[in-house]
Amino acid sequence: MNQQRLLKRFLQYVQVDTTAREDTDAYPSSPGQLELGQLIVQQLKEMGIQDVEQDQHGIVMATIPGSLADTPVVAFNAHFDTSPETTGRNVKPNVIENFDGNDVTLSGDTTKVITSETCTELPGARGKTIITTDGTTLLGGDDKAGMAIMMELANHLLESAEIVHGPVRLLFTCDEEIGCGVDHVDIEKLNATVCYTFDGGGENMVDVETFSADMALVTFKGVNIHPAIAKDKMKNAMRAAGQFLAQMPTELSPECTDGRDGFLHPYVIEGGVAEVSLKILLRDFETPRLTGYATLLRNLAATVQQENPGVVVGVELREQYRNMAEGLAGEPRAVSLAVKAHQNLGRTAEETIIRGGTDGSRLTELGLPTPNLSSGQHNIHSPLEWACLDEMLAACEVGVEIVKLWAGEEA
Repeated sequence: MNQQRLLKRFLQYVQVDTTAREDTDAYPSSPGQLELGQLIVQQLKEMGIQDVEQDQHGIVMATIPGSLADTPVVAFNAHFDTSPETTGRNVKPNVIENFDGNDVTLSGDTTKVITSETCTELPGARGKTIITTDGTTLLGGDDKAGMAIMMELANHLLESAEIVHGPVRLLFTCDEEIGCGVDHVDIEKLNATVCYTFDGGGENMVDVETFSADMALVTFKGVNIHPAIAKDKMKNAMRAAGQFLAQMPTELSPECTDGRDGFLHPYVIEGGVAEVSLKILLRDFETPRLTGYATLLRNLAATVQQENPGVVVGVELREQYRNMAEGLAGEPRAVSLAVKAHQNLGRTAEETIIRGGTDGSRLTELGLPTPNLSSGQHNIHSPLEWACLDEMLAACEVGVEIVKLWAGEEA
């Protein structure tokens, strides 16, 4: 493995603005994703990979030929886009070698400090190389760490003729952060037996469960008129929306839940007196509970509408993804071989759950079993985000062991 090549690529990728956008019907939602995809295609071709293309949707697929025939095809996946929750424009990454493990004050905004109190993994990076933001943007380790890992994995396999493996597919997707990463993936063309996303935190974790997820769009339609003549005429959608939010159960908020708890998370509100729209995430590891959350929201909408005559409240539900555990049960080798790959490297893998989702959730739902692997990400979606280069390199090593183990399996 080439650690400096891995770092160089990661620093290059994070400086391309690929922030996903929810306010457009375009796919991909931001031009930077196409730009980064073009760079990936160029670099893969420079490695010597012939079977590589970026399709009309910006999705990049490539194939590393296998040294064995009639073996299962292993795919790896990462996504180009970064979260719209924090800007990814003008990212200025800071590389800290031989990190001392202490709190990190960020250079671009000294009010932003990565602390061990709020990020318990920080002291564990002592002596390693970490990359932080300057405090004014996110870093984009989610999922450009995964991208850099896949590229180094590809380079290493191509440079190491002694490694016996079957065909390896590389899949780079767009708009994962807004739930559209797999919308245009051609599963038949990918033609893989199993897939692994490099989209997880820390190291030595194999994510085997994700949330099941829906999104609710709640609309409040009122009547606007000049406030000077508003008596008995104005119907303020903003007040109704405020009442709705105030009556949502706080015990079901992300701030009050952890572990296997589900939640309801209002995360975007827009509008004015005449109309307000509110977006709410519904999350739970038990898919049937989403129906209960939807019923709760509809009942609350009916109550708010009744108590605000003249305001019409509507609830629209949109399915997003489902718990990958439901599909992984059909191909137990997907997890067991990932765990064994860690064992072969003298490590202990922890089978973990994600309080969120990945492209793997959708891929698994579509019939391609896709656990999620660690990729050295920490404090994601935040100006306090950081990544650990040593953990990224460790993920590359896990990927190599995985393809070696699958080469010994029957197709």
